[in-house]
Amino acid sequence: MQKVKLPHSVDPSKSAMKRSDYSGVIASKDMERLSEAVVSCDEWVNAEVQFEKDAQGLTVFHGHLDTQVTLICQRCNGEFDYPLHVDFCYSPVQGQGDVDSETLPEAYEPVEVNDHGEVNLLQIFEDELILSLPIVALHAEEDCTVSEDDMQFGEIEPEQERPNPFAVLKELKRDQE
Repeated sequence: MQKVKLPHSVDPSKSAMKRSDYSGVIASKDMERLSEAVVSCDEWVNAEVQFEKDAQGLTVFHGHLDTQVTLICQRCNGEFDYPLHVDFCYSPVQGQGDVDSETLPEAYEPVEVNDHGEVNLLQIFEDELILSLPIVALHAEEDCTVSEDDMQFGEIEPEQERPNPFAVLKELKRDQE
């Protein structure tokens, strides 16, 4: 199957009028922030995007992204492969003042268009992939070289018993009787 490169920016309104569907790849080397957040990334990010008008007449584009990255396990410092599968759904808006909570359904994420009415697909896809990375990258426990026994470091000494500060009051009460 031939890999077709997707455009980095597109006019969502024109594409929705044509009911355009894009299916192809974007080079992960163009996604600098994603490359900095992971050890390595597959050469290509598979992407599918569909542009359409919904029942309210709003321009919408949705689809999914697939790739695989290599992360460092925070438990054992070993590398492991982590698949990324991201679904997205956006509706383009003209500036932040155009976003109205009543007109834009909750299922649509607003995305701002530039002066030419285009959205930067590369930046949107990169943001989605970065957001789908785990907060703390860990192997599954059965795959990790650090076992549960290795995660305990020494014995916790029992806390020293401190004298009760109210013991003095008890002595005063006994003296009064």
